[in-house]
Amino acid sequence: MKQSVGVCLGSGRRAAAGLVVALLAVSSPVMAEDTSLAGDLGQMKLDMAELKRDLVILEEDLLFPASSQMSVYLAVDVGEFFQLDSVTLELNGKQIAHHLYTERQADALVRGGVQRVYLGNVKQGDNQLTAYFVGRGPEGRDFRRATSVDFEKAFEPTFIQLNIADATASHQPDFSATVVE
Repeated sequence: MKQSVGVCLGSGRRAAAGLVVALLAVSSPVMAEDTSLAGDLGQMKLDMAELKRDLVILEEDLLFPASSQMSVYLAVDVGEFFQLDSVTLELNGKQIAHHLYTERQADALVRGGVQRVYLGNVKQGDNQLTAYFVGRGPEGRDFRRATSVDFEKAFEPTFIQLNIADATASHQPDFSATVVE
């Protein structure tokens, strides 16, 4: 696309202003094209991010349908009497998950973080989840404890919360597992 610009040369400020306006008229379509391309590119990036989010949600729904979905979350309350090293989950006697914690991850849990330890499918009916906790207990001793919860899997998703809390009366950690309704 070729453009021609006629400029009347004169003297003084009017001529300079006319020249600036002429130059802007020549460059503004190019600038407008650049900004519209940048806007289109930005919009395409937003559309791609939304599409990726939708695909992840769809994939999770297909892999873990509500009728068989179970999620297990871990939370730590205080953490003075127990420093977490690892968690192992067993469902109906079969190991389904194992996680080793770094110092940063364990610290994040003590500061109030919650971790999804497991997301998967489970058969409908009666089930038992057992969680084994390994770490350092009071006075720096090695500590291994387990807690179990029996639950009946219905059509809706099942959420289980594992808690590690300090029992200040006994100066021992307390481990619990509950089904969240």
